[in-house]
Amino acid sequence: MEDGKAVKRDLLDAGCGEQTAALVEQLYLAGRLPDALHAMRAVRCDLMEALHQCQRRVDCLDYLIRKAEKEIKSTTERR
Repeated sequence: MEDGKAVKRDLLDAGCGEQTAALVEQLYLAGRLPDALHAMRAVRCDLMEALHQCQRRVDCLDYLIRKAEKEIKSTTERR
């Protein structure tokens, strides 16, 4: 694995908070790789949940867009 500073930078780039990135860096530098891995997996889980929430919102918007498009189409066809 990379050195601790690179790991911290990568975690920050991935959207981790400063505190979490610092914790993982400390764990990594202390040789506590299983604990660092656990912390990274917890962050990944949180990010995946946020992704799924955003996907549900996009799905709702897609539904509303299709519904509005259908209404527009049926209104213009009646004229």
